[in-house]
Amino acid sequence: MGMTKSVFGKTSNGEVVHLVTVSNQKGMSIEVLDYGATLVSVNVPDKDGHTEDVALGYDDVLDYEKGDAYLGATVGRCGNRVDHAEFSINGKEYFMEKNEGENVCHSGPRCYSRRMWDMELLEEENSVRFHLVSPNMDQGFPGTFEVTVTYTLTEENELKIHYNGTCDQDSLINMTNHSYFNLHGQDSGKTVEDHLVWIDADSFTPVREDLIPTGEIRSVEETPLDFRTAKELGKDIADPYEQMKIGSGYDHNFVLNHYDGKLRRVAEVKEAESGRVMEVFTDLPAMQVYSGNFLAGGPAGKNGAVYVKRSGLAMETQYCPDAIHHENFVSPILKAGEVYDTVTIYKFHAE
Repeated sequence: MGMTKSVFGKTSNGEVVHLVTVSNQKGMSIEVLDYGATLVSVNVPDKDGHTEDVALGYDDVLDYEKGDAYLGATVGRCGNRVDHAEFSINGKEYFMEKNEGENVCHSGPRCYSRRMWDMELLEEENSVRFHLVSPNMDQGFPGTFEVTVTYTLTEENELKIHYNGTCDQDSLINMTNHSYFNLHGQDSGKTVEDHLVWIDADSFTPVREDLIPTGEIRSVEETPLDFRTAKELGKDIADPYEQMKIGSGYDHNFVLNHYDGKLRRVAEVKEAESGRVMEVFTDLPAMQVYSGNFLAGGPAGKNGAVYVKRSGLAMETQYCPDAIHHENFVSPILKAGEVYDTVTIYKFHAE
């Protein structure tokens, strides 16, 4: 176990950004920033003990400011998409700032990933806790939302992300982490299409052309979105199925099985050459799976890495996108005075 803190750089506004490195005794380490409560790197040994950084990211805070791929981002107040950037709670309408046509994605241009967070080092727990106060009507949401996001690295090679918050009004809360993983290594030059993926989901939420869910919950049976038996990510990625055409690959929300509000194993990703395995655990009802279809053309990654189409795989645990507009989706509303408390774990090993 160990923890170090250093200066990462300065924002365009001159704010000093700090990087914290957290390591365990198994040879794994992570790096996080107080800008955006961002996960910068995840260093994991392979089957031969060789360590690589398997999370996409940047070396310069200015690239986090201008990048639009949300690499490693803490997304809030509401991750994913909301139809027409508006919603109603208790009969009152609220309007968000559109940033994807007529809709909003990841709460608009003032997402939590573009803010400085207060940071606390919890060395005994091998954790870093970030704290943010989002005032009433911030991003268009009702209520003052006070939230912490805690990253913990365990001796079981678990990267645990714990969200905890309260709001003084009923509000729409659906936070997530937007890290992209490549088990070859973030600067390997290889895509994730050969990664073997298993997802514990019998159904998904189909989307319109603008990637807003239709409201249907559709079986994955006999579709390219069936990962109930593990298969290579790229096996069906070019299938002519209409949903694959819309997303230019995978950019879909899976309705996870066995949802009861408790932590459970929902996905596994394997890469044969390195032997690295990543398991995903969450207590949430859904997970957006994005195969990095539009990663090309962004800023250079860490160590000058050139990220191309499908250089990384994002597995964003959450409530279903646009759930505020669909009564058949699990409700994303946090009631005033109740506690928003959810955990997601990315667990690594090699075999």
